[in-house]
Amino acid sequence: MSDKKPVVIAQISDLHCGSQYHIPSLATRVVDEINELAPDALIVTGDLTDMGFRQEFKVAHRLISRMEVENVLVLPGNHDARNVGDLHFEELFGSRSTELRFRGVRVLGLDSSEPDLDAGRIGRNRYRWIEERFSDPDEFKIVALHHHLLPVPGTGRERNIVYDAGDLLRVLAGSGCDMVLCGHKHVPHVWRLEDMIVVNAGTACSHRLRGMTRASYNILEVTDERVRVILKHPFAEPETVADYARDLRKVCVWQPSDTDQGADTSAEPPSGKCSR
Repeated sequence: MSDKKPVVIAQISDLHCGSQYHIPSLATRVVDEINELAPDALIVTGDLTDMGFRQEFKVAHRLISRMEVENVLVLPGNHDARNVGDLHFEELFGSRSTELRFRGVRVLGLDSSEPDLDAGRIGRNRYRWIEERFSDPDEFKIVALHHHLLPVPGTGRERNIVYDAGDLLRVLAGSGCDMVLCGHKHVPHVWRLEDMIVVNAGTACSHRLRGMTRASYNILEVTDERVRVILKHPFAEPETVADYARDLRKVCVWQPSDTDQGADTSAEPPSGKCSR
């Protein structure tokens, strides 16, 4: 990432293909705008479909396939986990949890969905994998999942945040995660929690909207010095909604070891943990 050209990532979410609220004209516009943008990566954070039916997945697959991006990461959402939709997802898109690495950026895509449930979780069996994959201190580290990791303003009563959000946040902070990308609530928002940026995406091409929000997606720009989050409504001009200086003093020398599992959390952290 040492060259002057920023790493550009497009994040779209909650397409809801098959829903009465899915708007094909918005979907076509999003495809055209992303192709014009030519980002380094495209991350789709779930709810490709409305009910998890095969035909809905096929429509979503055709839509995403029209976006001419080299690095693509697609995750399922709670709507995709309905009606055993995970079988169709795996056939058309591959593994439900996956990984991307490009231009000094590592993205871990985590399936947070549960069959026929709106709520989600990551699960302790994947914490170790996150820590191992994030052991390189020089990479910009991103985790992507469907369910929101932190409550989102303007979305009403909180009901289905990630069940194990507290434990997951501890794992992410301890392994030097720089950014978390979420969807699910259809309301765009950005939190900064210590040195980690949590970015929620709206719905890219549907009218399943809350309040006065409009269909939108996110554009992320990462350089050695700064991280920018840009909100993009189809047919409208982009709007920078967050612009942070990267903390270049952050050092991660953490290396996973068997002794870290089951350690006494009340004790002082080992010297190998990430420091800021």
